[in-house]
Order: sequence, then C-alpha cells, then structure tokens
Amino acid sequence: MEILHVSAECYPVAKAGGLADVVGALPKYQQSLGHTAKVVMPMHRTKFLYNNEWEVVHKGSFRMGEMYLDFTIIKEKTNKLGFDLYCVDIYGLLDRERIYSYDDDTERFTAFQIAVTEWLSKWEHHPNVVHVHDHHTALIPFMMQYCFGYRHLSRIPTVLTIHNAQYQGWMGWDKATYLPAWDTWRWGLLDWSNTVNPLACGIKCADKVNTVSPGYMEELKREANGLESLFNFESGKCTGILNGIDYSVWDPATDTYILDNFTVKDLKHGKGLNKKKLCDDLGFDMQYPLIIFIGRLVHEKAADLLAEAISKAFEQTGHAFSCMILGSGEKEVENGLQRIQNDFIGYYHSQIEYNEKLSHQMYAGADFILMPSRVEPCGLNQMYAMRYGTVPVVRRTGGLKDTVIDFGEENGYGICFEKASVEDIVYSITRAVELYKDKTKLDEIRQRMMNINNSWETSAGKYIELYDSIYK
Repeated sequence: MEILHVSAECYPVAKAGGLADVVGALPKYQQSLGHTAKVVMPMHRTKFLYNNEWEVVHKGSFRMGEMYLDFTIIKEKTNKLGFDLYCVDIYGLLDRERIYSYDDDTERFTAFQIAVTEWLSKWEHHPNVVHVHDHHTALIPFMMQYCFGYRHLSRIPTVLTIHNAQYQGWMGWDKATYLPAWDTWRWGLLDWSNTVNPLACGIKCADKVNTVSPGYMEELKREANGLESLFNFESGKCTGILNGIDYSVWDPATDTYILDNFTVKDLKHGKGLNKKKLCDDLGFDMQYPLIIFIGRLVHEKAADLLAEAISKAFEQTGHAFSCMILGSGEKEVENGLQRIQNDFIGYYHSQIEYNEKLSHQMYAGADFILMPSRVEPCGLNQMYAMRYGTVPVVRRTGGLKDTVIDFGEENGYGICFEKASVEDIVYSITRAVELYKDKTKLDEIRQRMMNINNSWETSAGKYIELYDSIYK
C-alpha cells in the first residue's frame, strides 16, 4: 500500500509541536511494515533544508483568486528519514523560517494545499490513500472530490487526523474564491457557522477521521470549539488511535543527548548521573525530587497556573523539591515564570526557549514531569518521560487519561488529578514529594513504566487497518 501524508510540519525538518513528531515517525514505521509512505510539506527555511541534498521533481503553476502562483516540488535525495520526503516551495508564501503565526497564514496554507493537489493530479500512478493532518491540509479531500480539475482523484480514499481541534483554519467566505473552480452546490461542505471552516470541511469530506487518542475523540463530542454536533453526527466514521513514540529517537540506552545511557536494569545509576548533571548546572540539591515541565507556555497546557502553583507548593512543602521549566509561548506566562525565579534561588529555574537536546537531558534526569493540561489530544511528553523512568503527574484529560494510571490504583505508575487548577496541581506535587521518600515504591514504579511498550509499531498497524477499511 502507498500512503501520501500531507502535513505542515515534520520532525526533524520543521517542528512546532507534537504534529511534527507524529509525521516524522508514523511513515517510518509504516515503511517497516512493508508499505510505502511518503510525506509532503511546505519548504520552510530551516537548517534541515540547507544541510541536506535535494532534487527538483516537479514544477507547476495555478491561480488562487487574483494571484497566479508558480510552485516547485523538491525531494530529499538520500531517504535519510526512512521515507520519501517532498517539500513544496512557493515564492513569497512558503519561503519563511517559522511554520505559523504570519498574517497571511490563510493564503500560505491554502496555496500549499492547492499545490499538493495539483502535483498529485499529475502523477502517473496514484497513492492508495491520501492522509492529511490538521486544518492546514483539511481542504484537500474537498478539492479532490469537488474541484472540477481534480475530480479524477475522487476515487482515492482520504483520512484526516486531528491533532488539535481547537485550531480550525477559519476564513471568510470572500476567500472561497482562492479554491480552484468547484461545484458551488457543495458550498455547505465548506461552511460552518457562516464561515469557511477547513477542519469542519475535512471532517465532512474525508472517508475516515481520527484523533490521536480514543479519549480525545470522546471529549470532542462534548467540547470541540464549536464542532461538537459535527463530531456526533459523523461519529460513524470517527475513531481514536493513540500516538506512539519513536523508539529510535527516544531511547535512554542509545540517546546521544544525555550524559549517561541506561536501561531498566541500571536505571537508578543512570538516572542518578543524569540528575546530578542537571542539578549541578542549575545549583539544585540532589537530595530533593526534581519536577519538570516541558512544553508550550500557553493556556491549553495550563501553563498560566504554573507560577502560582509552584510558589504555593514550595510554601506547603517547605521547599522540599526542585523545579525546572523549559518552553516558550505567551509572553504573560513567560514573564510570570521568570518573575518567581528570584524568590526560589537554588530550587527553581525557568528556561524560556525550545531546546531539543536539553529536553532529552531533562527527561533522563528528572524524577517527575508535570502536565496539568486543559487540553491534551494525546500527549507525547508523558510517554517520553515514562521511557526514561520519569513519573508523569497529569490531569485526567485526552490522551493523558488513556496512557497514565495513578499509582494508587492496581498496576499504576503515575500521579493523576481531575482539574486544571492551582489547588489540584499543588496537591499532586505534594503527592510526588511523598512518593519520592518511598524509594522502594518509586523504583518499582519506574521499572513498571519503562517496561510499557508505547512504540509506534502497534499504532502504525492500526492506521494500516484504518486504510484497509476504506481502500477501494
């Protein structure tokens, strides 16, 4: 089977979040199952672009509203990611360093989708499945079926994976003219609440829709930023498939980013050395549990609660833990986390940036990872942490609920709480501090976590089963 993945990001080419990790790993594991998986994405101006060899495989052009645009498709020559990688270049739109947050993102991603569909329409053979990811690519199933120039693609099955339903790509109806000539009788497929809603359109038009955890799919039927009724109406073709993690990247036994490699057999020694390196660098005392937060500093992650919660937890526990924050996001949240730094010197540090190497070192050296998310479609950080013997402290939502069992329950290995609130976070931190004192219990939990199989092998197989159910 041949699968074409279409995405705005892909690790290690360009990454803003978990979407990149999924698109960088799933095709590789599908290849290992004997299938042909390909990825096409925008040609962001990143280090990966300049540090690798490329060849031009297609040139074309199209009209988008009043604009006439030329595009180029390039292919990475060496197959170094384990699958064929293609990038789309459109001068003035896709030739930028950042992935998102430009004023003309509507134009950028609409043009990207048209270019991909135009290129696909010129293939001598077609893939068995076109798999699109999030709203940035969700108009493609509509174009393949209802744009006059692409109707010969309508027999190709399509799958839409929703990594985050909060972002839907809304645009005014005046921009519907950007799409290639389409059957206007089908305007209702584009519309949701009197706007063009690409994500809603993808849900309506794709043959199958999935989210990145079963729990998140159920939550969207109750809370989906305005799309609740649509998820309920289309529930027959919707499912949840839990993400996996790439064990070739996230493996404490081989990870080149960390100070000392370790396995479940020598985790106490290995984690100890990695923790000592972190604590020495930060001026922390090794005897205290080290609690970390890694991720975007935004409302969805409940990062706005962290400064107050950490301060109160220090007060309640008598400074009985150390805490490190790594991430970037909303300025107000960043500033709040920076402001408390002088209050807890020797116990607390915040590093406002994205740093892949440091994140690996934190997973390897920390005792607990805090994830109080308001929204967490799947969550990968808790799986990375468990792989490195770091206990997840999570709110029961989305994929966190699917992947973490409280240590107070049978065969449990994490700390779970119900509300994204300062009070619940503080209480959970105090539970972590108490658990840390019971070294026998903590070692037992760490071993249990590290033996859990969260690799992509199982999840990749479930995607193949999903494709098989619609392959014509």
